[in-house]
Amino acid sequence: MARELVIDGRVINDESDCYVIAEIGHNHQGDVSKARELILAAKEAGADAVKLQKRDNRTLYTREMFNKPYENENSFGDTYGAHREFLEFGKKEYGELQQYAKELGVTFFAAAFDARSADFLADLDVSAYKIASGDIRSTPLLAHIAKINKPIIMSTGTADMEDVVRAYETVMAINPRLCILQCTASYPVDFEDMNLNVITTYRERFPNTVIGLSAHDNGIAMPLAAYMLGGRVVEKHFTLNRAMKGTDHAFSLEPGGLRKMIRDLKRARVALGDGAKRCLESEKPALKKMGKSLYAARDLGSGNVFAREDAVLKSPGGSLPPYELDQLVGRKLKTDIPEDAPLTSECFEA
Repeated sequence: MARELVIDGRVINDESDCYVIAEIGHNHQGDVSKARELILAAKEAGADAVKLQKRDNRTLYTREMFNKPYENENSFGDTYGAHREFLEFGKKEYGELQQYAKELGVTFFAAAFDARSADFLADLDVSAYKIASGDIRSTPLLAHIAKINKPIIMSTGTADMEDVVRAYETVMAINPRLCILQCTASYPVDFEDMNLNVITTYRERFPNTVIGLSAHDNGIAMPLAAYMLGGRVVEKHFTLNRAMKGTDHAFSLEPGGLRKMIRDLKRARVALGDGAKRCLESEKPALKKMGKSLYAARDLGSGNVFAREDAVLKSPGGSLPPYELDQLVGRKLKTDIPEDAPLTSECFEA
């Protein structure tokens, strides 16, 4: 079976461009108009998809955690529950944003943090589901989402390989449309903790599954490295301004950064080529200008026996290449050849 995943008609495989997800999360700050701005900016930057986060906060958290005071510079409420509720969109907002994304031609989906949120998204018929790193061990939730029968993109931050295999087997027993993302659940992540070689490990361990990267680093280079290792899905947090209020903005990409990252990822696919080493048409001018050919070292007379010292290597190229010198030694010249003239096969007797 080929390593392939299709999301909203977009085919993702080893030969494809990288599938780029702009993770909006709650960077919209609970404002629908700001969410629309983010979706538009992501589309204009070239993202394939935009992603939100959906939680049913009152059932997701314990009463103690929901009511816990939450007073800091990034808080949108006096308690953690009030903070989360301020940032949460309902059916009306999701419907509006989903329709807007459809009009723009960018895929819209979300991470479901609980079964109620998964069902909420199922009612909207979103194109795919994201599993956050925190749920890599939540096998009942994984099975519930798998039964909805949509493509699933699963982050693996905080996990050991045993956790990843368990989650993989849980989903694949129900729904084979799975993508696994290497992820380090640090915000932002230090580069020495990214462990991008896990992408290679995953590709070997799960040979029929698309692999990718959920990147929480500051910068645009690591997704390119992930692509070169075989990652074909990249998720990056996205914002309009990294100085905005909220915990995720500081390590998110702004529109210019996302645009450059996507540009470089597209260049990388083209630059990989077909693996066959050959002189390309685009190289031939350089070959002639900088390459060398065989030239007469002095005036040479017709009938003379050609010797090694009768030739010199000079630019430009385009006539007999230097590697043919040994084959010319000992042959008779058919014509007179002036010093500095190029040597050609027509200069020699058969």
